[in-house]
Amino acid sequence: MKVVLAVLVFLFVTPAIRAQTAITITSEPNAIVWIDEIRRGTTDANGKLSIAKVSAGRHTVRVRANGFKETTAPLLPGRRALDVKLVRTTDQAELSFQEAETAREKARDDPSLEKAAELYRQALKARPAFPQAQVGLARVLMDLNQFKDAHAAIDAARRTRPSFAEASAIEGRIYREEAFSDDAIRAFRRAIREGGGVQPEAHVGIARVLEDKGQFEEAIVEFKKALVQLSDSEPVIYQMIGAAYEKIEKPKEAVAAYEKYLQLAPNGSYAAAIRSILDQLKREAAGEQIIP
Repeated sequence: MKVVLAVLVFLFVTPAIRAQTAITITSEPNAIVWIDEIRRGTTDANGKLSIAKVSAGRHTVRVRANGFKETTAPLLPGRRALDVKLVRTTDQAELSFQEAETAREKARDDPSLEKAAELYRQALKARPAFPQAQVGLARVLMDLNQFKDAHAAIDAARRTRPSFAEASAIEGRIYREEAFSDDAIRAFRRAIREGGGVQPEAHVGIARVLEDKGQFEEAIVEFKKALVQLSDSEPVIYQMIGAAYEKIEKPKEAVAAYEKYLQLAPNGSYAAAIRSILDQLKREAAGEQIIP
């Protein structure tokens, strides 16, 4: 079974990584950029974001900056640069939603989460049919352990947008927090279907449920699927993979994953802890052979 999983990862993951190129997005400073609904980063003070790996083919780019109307633009095959012009907005729903998103991302305690929830509610008061705001509210309510209200927000989002991959992924996370593993898996798999096979948050969610069940090798396969969809660029997933390899006593594989984390995030929140255990893991790994 272990060999089969390794072969599947090699066959389906490696070609996707090879067929990638670099792209530079130019827009407003501090604008958030999504490609095919996957968040890829934030533009710098000059309004530029260089993305090292974007798969070949046609894509959709979505850009949001505070104070501006969110804009979507096509990224055609062969393009190496894209300029996305944003227009300022006075739409109160949009402005409250943007403020809520910023507050949620900066929140570190319950009072700041409650403030973000109130901003989402202001956005929804100004525009009741606003599924993105419902999903943002659901994320906050989940973090506040208000699971019943979080489910209600997801249901409201679906009434406006029945097929919504992000909503299904968050629903899966809520179910996992409630310890309803089977419901969580169903929601995550629905998110992947709704995303046309691409929904890295759902793949990570499935992996976490599998970890809860002690199925670490299967979890690693899901983590790697998420990495491919994120163009091999999300350091925290490498930390999760490293921890999973430790659980199944594969120190060489754990070392490789942790070193990739440090390469991508040398000053990341897990960096100090990873550095403290790497030497021991390398000693344990001496003489072992890594399975690809």
